[in-house]
Amino acid sequence: MAEQRREIEGKATDKGREFSVTVRSNVAINLVRTLAMTALSFITFPYVTRALGDATFGLYTWANAFVYYFLILAKISIPNIAIRECAKARGDKRKFNRIVQQFFLLQCFTTLTSFGLMSILVFSVDSLFSEAEIIFLLSINFLAGVFSFEWVYIALEKHFYITVRSVALLAFAASCTFLFIRRSAYPENYLYVYALIAISSTILTAFFNCLFLGKYVSLRKVDPYDFKPYIGPLVTMALLSLTLTLYNQTDEFILGFIDPSKAEVGSYSVGVKGVDIIITLITSLYAVFMPRAAYYHELPDKIYFRRLLRYSFNITFFIAVPAFATMSSLATPITSLISGGDLNEAFSGADLILMSLSGMMLTYSLSDDIYTEILIPEKKERHYLYALTIGVLLNVSLSFLFAYCLTPSSPGVGVAIATMVADVVVLTYLIGVSRAYSIEAIFNYNNLKIAGFGIAIFLLSFFVYPLLEKEALSWGLSQTMAYLTGGLLMLGIDAAIYIFGLLAVKETLVSSLFRRKQRRENEQEPQAK
Repeated sequence: MAEQRREIEGKATDKGREFSVTVRSNVAINLVRTLAMTALSFITFPYVTRALGDATFGLYTWANAFVYYFLILAKISIPNIAIRECAKARGDKRKFNRIVQQFFLLQCFTTLTSFGLMSILVFSVDSLFSEAEIIFLLSINFLAGVFSFEWVYIALEKHFYITVRSVALLAFAASCTFLFIRRSAYPENYLYVYALIAISSTILTAFFNCLFLGKYVSLRKVDPYDFKPYIGPLVTMALLSLTLTLYNQTDEFILGFIDPSKAEVGSYSVGVKGVDIIITLITSLYAVFMPRAAYYHELPDKIYFRRLLRYSFNITFFIAVPAFATMSSLATPITSLISGGDLNEAFSGADLILMSLSGMMLTYSLSDDIYTEILIPEKKERHYLYALTIGVLLNVSLSFLFAYCLTPSSPGVGVAIATMVADVVVLTYLIGVSRAYSIEAIFNYNNLKIAGFGIAIFLLSFFVYPLLEKEALSWGLSQTMAYLTGGLLMLGIDAAIYIFGLLAVKETLVSSLFRRKQRRENEQEPQAK
C-alpha cells in the first residue's frame, strides 16, 4: 500500500511539473500576443483620436458601447462553458464534434435573438434611431462572431495560432487606418470608414478560423443533440455576463446621455485607454490559468492549486503595480500623447480621468483573478454575480451624483471617481468570500516588495519627470516631443530601478527568471567545450 501510494504521489508530482511547464509557455505566448496588440493599438489610437476629433470619436465609442451590450447578450458566456466542455471531451472525437455542433447552434440562436432585441430598441428610441446607421454597422461584429469558433481553438490550446492570427489581423487593420483615415475639417466623414476597419478583424478572424476548422472538428450531425444539461449553467452565466457588461460599459453610456455632444465620452475614452490596455494584458491570461486552476482544485492535495494562485496573483501585482505608479504620476504626458493633441483644447480632463482610474489596473485584475481561478473551480460563480450587481448599482448612483454635484464642469472625472470606488467595493467583497485562498495569494511578503518599489517609482516619477520635461524643452523640442522624450527617459529609469531593485530583494518572479537564464547558460557551457 505504501509503495502504491508513493507511485500515485510520484505521478501527481510529474503531472504537476508537466502542467507548470505548459502554464509558463502558454503565459509567455499570451503575453507576446497581448503586448504586440497593445503596441499596435498605441500606434493607431493617437492618430484616430486626432483625425476624428473628440465629438466624432465620442460618438463611435458611445455606439460601440451600446452594441457591446448585445454582443454579450448574444454570447451569454457560451464560449466559457463551451471551452470547459470541449476541453473535457478532447479525447473523444465523436463527442467533441457533437459538443461543438450544439454550442454553435446555441450561439446562432442567441445571436439572432440579441440582434432582434437590439433592432427593436433602436427603432423604438429616438436618440438611438438617429444613430441607427453606425449602430447597425458595428453590430456586424457579433453577427460575424458566430462563425469565429474561437472557443474551439482555446479549448484545443492553439495559443500559437491564435497569437499569429490576432497580431497579423490587427497589423492589417492598423495599416488600413493610416491609409484610409485622414485629418479633415469634416471628421464625421470618416466615422463609417473607421467602423468598417474596426469590424474587419472580426470578419477576417471568422474567415480564417472557419478555413482551418475542418482539421479539428466535423460539423456533420451524427448523434442526436441534448441541450438540457446546458440550460441551467447558461441562465446563471447569462445573468453574470449581462451584469459584467453593465459594470464595464456603464461609464461611457452614462456620459453619452449627460453630455449630448459626446465630447466627454471622447475624453473618458482617452483617459481610460491605458488602463484598459493593462487590464486586458493581465486578464488575457485567464485562458491559461482558468483550466489549470480547475484541474488543480480537483486534486486532493491543494498545494499545486495554492502555488498556481500565488504565481498568477504575483504576475498581476508585477504588471499592475508599476503601471499604476507610472500612469498616475505621468497622466498628463500619457493622455496628451494618446490623444495626439493639447488637452487644454480637446479631450480636456483626460489626465484627471486617468489619475482617478489608474488604481483599477490592480483592483479589477485581482477581482478577475479571484473569479476565474477561485470562484469558478469552487462553483461559486454566484458570488461574482452578487459583487457585480452591487458594483453596478453603486457605480450608476455615484456616477450621476459625482458628475452633477462633485465635478459638474468635468462630468467624466466624477464618473471615473465613482467607478474606482465601486471597483474597490467589489474587490473587498470578493476577497471576503474567497478568503481561504485569496488572502494568502494577495497579502504576502513577496507582493509587499512589489508594492514598496511601486511607491518608490511613483515618487521618483512625480518629482523627476517635470525636470526631464523642462530639460527637453530647453533643447528646442516641441511640447509633444518633450512629453515623449521625458516620458521614455522616465520609464527607462523606473524600469531599471524596479527590476534590479526586485532582484536585489529576491522577489520571487524576477529571481526565478534570472535563475532560469543562469541555468540555461550553465547547461550550454559544457556543450560549447
